[in-house]
Amino acid sequence: MLEQFPGPLFGAFILALVFALGKRVTLGGRNPRRWISLAAGISVAYVFVDLLPELAARQAEIARVLGHNVLYAEKRLYLLALIGFVMFYGLEHMVLRSRHLEGRESLAGTMDYIFWLHIGGVALYCWIIGYLMKGLAERGAPSLIMFVVAMALHFSVVDHELRNEHKQAYDRLGRWIMAAGILLGSIVSLAAPLSEVNVSRLLALVGGGVVIVSAVSELPKEKEGRFWWFVLGAAFYTIVILLI
Repeated sequence: MLEQFPGPLFGAFILALVFALGKRVTLGGRNPRRWISLAAGISVAYVFVDLLPELAARQAEIARVLGHNVLYAEKRLYLLALIGFVMFYGLEHMVLRSRHLEGRESLAGTMDYIFWLHIGGVALYCWIIGYLMKGLAERGAPSLIMFVVAMALHFSVVDHELRNEHKQAYDRLGRWIMAAGILLGSIVSLAAPLSEVNVSRLLALVGGGVVIVSAVSELPKEKEGRFWWFVLGAAFYTIVILLI
C-alpha cells in the first residue's frame, strides 16, 4: 500500500485544488465561456476514446466472471453508464426546474434544500472519482495522468456551473465539500479497496456522469456554449490519447 500511496493521493490533491482555489483559477478570466467549452470537449473525448474502450474490455471480463447465464451480464456496465447519465441529468433537471418554478434567482446564494441536494449529489460524484485514483494508479503513470488531466478540466466545468447556480453559498461552503469528497474518496480507496468488478461499475457511472455534465454545460439555450471550442478540445485530446 505504501508504494501506491503517493500516486492516487497526489492526483486527488490536484483535483481537489480545482475546487479549493475556486474562482481564482477560473478558466478564461473575464470571458471563460470558450475555455469551459474546450474543457468540456476534452472531458467528453476522454470518455469516448479512452474510458469506453476500457469499459468494453472490463465488460467482457465481468461477463466471464459472472457467467453468461446471469441476466444482462454482457450489458451491465453499459446499463450503469446509462444510469449515471440519467441520475445526473435528473439532478440538473431538478435544480433548473426548482429555479424556474420557485423563482430561485432571488434565493441564489442561500443554503436551502436545493443547494444541499445539488451539492450532496455532486460531492458523491467527486468521492467516486477520488476513489478511482488507486485503481488507475495501479495501471501506471500514463493512465493516471490522462485521467487526472481530463477530470481536472471536467471539474473546472463543474466548478463554473455550481458557482453560477449557488453563488456565495458555493464559495463559502460548497467548493470545500467538493474538495473534501475527492480527498476522502482517495483515502478510503487506499484503506478499503474494492474488487475489480466494483471498480468497473464505478467507472461506468462516472462515464455517464461526465457526458451529461459536459453536455448540459454546452447546451446552446441559456448556456451559450462555444461549439468550435468544444470540437477543438475533443479533437486535441483524442489525438493525445491515440498517440500515447
